[in-house]
Amino acid sequence: FFIFSMFLGAALQLTNMYGDSYLDDFKNIPQYADSFVVKYSTIIMSISQISETVFILTIPFFLKKFGIKKVMLFSMLAWVLRFGLFAYGNPVDGLWMIILSCIVYGMAFDFFNISGSLFIETTTDSKIRSSAQGLFMMVTNGIGAYLGSKISGFVIDTYFTTGGAKDWHNIWLSFAGYALVIAILFLVLFKHKHD
Repeated sequence: FFIFSMFLGAALQLTNMYGDSYLDDFKNIPQYADSFVVKYSTIIMSISQISETVFILTIPFFLKKFGIKKVMLFSMLAWVLRFGLFAYGNPVDGLWMIILSCIVYGMAFDFFNISGSLFIETTTDSKIRSSAQGLFMMVTNGIGAYLGSKISGFVIDTYFTTGGAKDWHNIWLSFAGYALVIAILFLVLFKHKHD
């Protein structure tokens, strides 16, 4: 569980680090330079925070209906969608993909972070529960975030940057592939019986 938490923490860091830069880079493409997305990229990205608030309210329903393993798996698949939609979106005819990606972010973020905390709450002894919660936060927002930023920066600079320009399409596709591999491994390796 903590290993997968670290990998998901890295995915969260990817979207935090590169989401706004990605939207801002559309200004370098003449047909998108004056688009709403370029001018107001922070408004577009704020849809993600609104989505977080909405998806928090749905967690009890999803946990009761599907159980914690499936809810965490939904989170991982939502990361695949988040990155995949960014890969194919653009500020004009692909704007719906960018907006949908921001909506999906709420599920991607909440369903792992909140259900992960609940998983620890319900599966650990009360004597070590607070330590386990601290470890969960350190693994996701500390180690995972650090590794995600360092490794992704190296990979993007080495394989997806030419003359200062970033190949956002393939960057997001590689992130989507990363999230898909994590989801498949989680499905196979993580054992938890829903009660």
